[in-house]
Amino acid sequence: MTEDIQPLASLEYIPYIDSEGKLPEFVQGRIGVYAIFDSEKVLQFVGYSRDTYLSLKQHLVRQPEHCYWLKVQTIEKPSRTILESIRASWIAENGSQPQGNGDDAAAKWNDPIDTKTVMTAQEIANYEGIVADELAKDKLLKNVARRVENEILSLLKLRGVTEEIRFNPKLKTSGLLDLK
Repeated sequence: MTEDIQPLASLEYIPYIDSEGKLPEFVQGRIGVYAIFDSEKVLQFVGYSRDTYLSLKQHLVRQPEHCYWLKVQTIEKPSRTILESIRASWIAENGSQPQGNGDDAAAKWNDPIDTKTVMTAQEIANYEGIVADELAKDKLLKNVARRVENEILSLLKLRGVTEEIRFNPKLKTSGLLDLK
């Protein structure tokens, strides 16, 4: 391996959102491993990416209540082996698997938001009441996705986020939210 694994404890905490409401720009387009911490600096998730910045933006949208601090190690050349070694080392150093890396929680960090799981009782009743009209079902799912999108954007605004957050409009009719 050409990259040294930096111990997680040796890395500085970086605010997830800086004083201007932006994600750390130095990771834009950079390959790296990152550890995400909550407001109490408890490790929540360890991941790696070919574009750390875009991944951090996705995680912020999907898990805003858990994204307050970061530790990052970037590498120059893409190597899944090196990235996985760093991630495994950091998780081992932590003493236990972070909650976000567990089987049941990993999807919440890595997959598009499925707004069908947070439908209100009224939305569920309306959805189940639509029998053969696929367009009406799509429209209802799009409205649910818009409601959830507005909730997320409001929460991020309260956190002072000024980053441009744009969701893929084509996924909304499936009830999914993912950044464009």
